[in-house]
Amino acid sequence: MFYLSTGEELWSYGYEAPGSVMFPGSRSVPTIDGDHVYTSGPYGDLYCFDINTREPVWHNNILTDFGGEELPIWAISQCPLIYGDLLITMYIASESPMAGVVAYDKLTGEVVWRTPPLGQETYVSPAVVKIDGEDHIVMITSATNPVSRPDMEYVYGNVAGLDPLTGELLWKYTEWNCHIAVPGAVDAGNNRVLVAGGYELGAVMIEVEKQADGTYRTRELIRTDEFGDQTKPPLLIDGHFYAMYRTNRRRDGMVCMNMEGEIMWKTRRSPDFDRGSMIYADGLILATDGISSLYLIEPDPSEFRAIASAEVLGTAMGDERMGARFPAQNWAPMALADGKLLIRDQSRMFCVRVAD
Repeated sequence: MFYLSTGEELWSYGYEAPGSVMFPGSRSVPTIDGDHVYTSGPYGDLYCFDINTREPVWHNNILTDFGGEELPIWAISQCPLIYGDLLITMYIASESPMAGVVAYDKLTGEVVWRTPPLGQETYVSPAVVKIDGEDHIVMITSATNPVSRPDMEYVYGNVAGLDPLTGELLWKYTEWNCHIAVPGAVDAGNNRVLVAGGYELGAVMIEVEKQADGTYRTRELIRTDEFGDQTKPPLLIDGHFYAMYRTNRRRDGMVCMNMEGEIMWKTRRSPDFDRGSMIYADGLILATDGISSLYLIEPDPSEFRAIASAEVLGTAMGDERMGARFPAQNWAPMALADGKLLIRDQSRMFCVRVAD
């Protein structure tokens, strides 16, 4: 923990976490709730810390506690969700691996409910959406990864809606064609859910409808490969979605899409947004291009409208397993507080003043 004003370390806690993956390091950001901080590590370590005592309150492992043996190729990459008295997160079980959802008592770490596996591995954080005015927890699992599992039968990923208090499966969409699912679901309003990805299919929007008998069914409204985001959920602003659609095969830059799936504009490589981070505050989008620059953007469906930009990134980093060096990569979420923007890449975290 650091002082926001100076960056001076206030306290820290370290623990053994043996393992090795490509692009090492943290894959999630802490979740803060009152006097407690919750963190999810790349090898499954889920901790609750008391910010007053600066010690762990409880510790579980969302891989090994549920019989998981095989770490997903990009490790565990999610942010825990606080919902009332619960901490809700994904777990990885055995069988290649399989992903489900578990809810803990946020103060004790005791399991309150757990779903069976909902599909294959996933890197998605759980999200809350409103369906007929009620909260549903939405979890997304990946399609079969043809790179890491070329011999497996290809199956689609799933988008599942759960009762947040019991974990009951309320509905499921079974045709999500993204083999490395990372962004969480976006509540698009009016019982609609937008799911974006950066591999294979770009995005789908589904409608969840409650039937007379109390059950739910899903209906696909939009399916497009012209809009997506590999690392984060799109922003929904005044009826339009904004995302960075840079993948291994596409360089569409920042993209704006309306509710009907019509693409309003793409920046492509001018400017080029490479899986950076975005945040919406005070009517403006703060976005890094992932490599070098920070942009201040006025959201406008008629055109890309950058108000200002500054080069704040650019330090090189390396990965021994990849045998190469890469530019600084700001794929991690940003945070904004008191006019100060916190940005993190693979080797550092720094603070940029964006308002007085």
